[in-house]
Amino acid sequence: MAFFVKSMISNQVKNLGFGGGSEEKKEEGGTSDPAAAQGMTREEYEEYQKQMIEEKMERDAAFTQKKAERACLRVHLRDKYRLPKSEMDETQIQLAGDDVDLPEDLRKMVDEDQDEEEEKDSILGQLQNLQNMDLDTIKEKAQATFTEIKQSAEQKCSVM
Repeated sequence: MAFFVKSMISNQVKNLGFGGGSEEKKEEGGTSDPAAAQGMTREEYEEYQKQMIEEKMERDAAFTQKKAERACLRVHLRDKYRLPKSEMDETQIQLAGDDVDLPEDLRKMVDEDQDEEEEKDSILGQLQNLQNMDLDTIKEKAQATFTEIKQSAEQKCSVM
C-alpha cells in the first residue's frame, strides 16, 4: 500500500513537471519533454510554471498572514483574560513579519467589548446596575445586615 501511494505521488509530481525521482519512464511513442506532453511550446511551459509558482507563493503568503492574524487574536484574548501566553502564536506572528494586526471587523468587536467593560467598571455603570436591581431585595439585605450588626453589638455590650 505504501509503495502504491508513493508511486501515485511520484507520478503526480512528474506530471507537474518537477521531475520526480530516478524512475522516469517514457511512454510508448511519447516524448520525455513535459512541455510537449502538455501540448505547449517550451517557452509557454516555462511561463506556465513561473505563473504557477507565483500563484502558490501568493497563496502561501495570504495563508501565513491569516494564520498570523488568528494568532494575534489569540494573543489579544489571552492578554484580556490573563491566560498564559503561547510561544506558537508568538512564532506565527514573527513569521508574518511582525506587521500583523487584528482584522478590521474583529478590531471593532474588541473595541466595543472594551467600551462595554469600561462602562460597567465606571461609577456610572455601577449606578445603572443598581437601577436594574430590585429595590425590595436591596432593602431586605440592608435591613438584615443592620439587624445582624445590632444583635452583635447587643451581645458584646451585655457581656461587658
